[in-house]
Amino acid sequence: MTAGKGPEVLDATAAWERLLRIRTAADAHAAGLVTDGDGGRRWGQPASSGAAELAERYLPLCLAGPRIAFAQLGQSLDGFIATRTGDADYVTGAEDRRHLHRLRALADAVVVGAGTAVADDPRLTVRACPGEHPVRVVLDPQGRVPVHSGVFTDGAAPTLWVLGPGAGPTPRDALDAGVDVLRLPDAGAFDPERLLAVLARRGLGRVLIEGGGVTVSRFVRARALDRLYLTVAPVLLGDGVPGLRFPGTPVMRQALRPPLRRALLGEDTLFELELRAAAGACPGGPPHEQDHGAGQAGDEGEDAVDHGGGQSLRGAQPGGAERPGCGALAGAPAADVDRQRHREQR
Repeated sequence: MTAGKGPEVLDATAAWERLLRIRTAADAHAAGLVTDGDGGRRWGQPASSGAAELAERYLPLCLAGPRIAFAQLGQSLDGFIATRTGDADYVTGAEDRRHLHRLRALADAVVVGAGTAVADDPRLTVRACPGEHPVRVVLDPQGRVPVHSGVFTDGAAPTLWVLGPGAGPTPRDALDAGVDVLRLPDAGAFDPERLLAVLARRGLGRVLIEGGGVTVSRFVRARALDRLYLTVAPVLLGDGVPGLRFPGTPVMRQALRPPLRRALLGEDTLFELELRAAAGACPGGPPHEQDHGAGQAGDEGEDAVDHGGGQSLRGAQPGGAERPGCGALAGAPAADVDRQRHREQR
């Protein structure tokens, strides 16, 4: 502190650098976060509004433990992630893209399906904020992602190419040295929980499922996600590539209503849903339903256009015990959740 001046104010840049290093309560204390008396934490020194906002939004994810699966989707008001021609440039605004890059920086691995890799040729790196690149994981059961794709050739970050037993040979000389090829033994190995277990054994316990809509939907359907970040943009597309699709319930009161938090990202609205808390309710069917047939792996990651009817996702039973570090989301859920539940009781 300089003589004659007040205490130094923590700005957003410094706050984010501290958040990147937090994984435990001890880390949070060392970073200067103190309990606020309501079960949460705040900066112990004067902080800018941006610094306070970053802690509120991302500290729960920082403290979620070494094993957590979370997903992100940006969509229109009517539930599409791209137009019917596949154009997604851009559904949501710049603040949501910055939010996505922050999620990547807090993950060990970022996962996309083959459809997204083919359609978008994404870089999947951290560029809009400080942070290390996650390992890029491409789910490609049929081996249809071109070897000249950027994730295999740009050398920007390590990449894991996950292939099924029916995929053809890969030309190693066309791939960057940082690309590992993993061949799974059967179609059932693409089950979301089994995939997460495989990644965890490689030291990749904090996993971001980034796209596309079919891949994220499969993880939701399998109850393999702890959290879902869903950003809704104030735009109507009318038709296009759908976001979330899974077999729904015919009865409204049985619909999945997870605890959530909301935030504004420019003109967009971010919904942070705590799916693990709602894991007892299985969307679209009882938890014992399963289908590990070749059809599930065969179209894993494809973003097929759905013209209003919704795409049926086959069931998948979560494998193994619940992962550690899947505690409740810090902070109270949005008040409108309680209002919705009250309406159910009318």
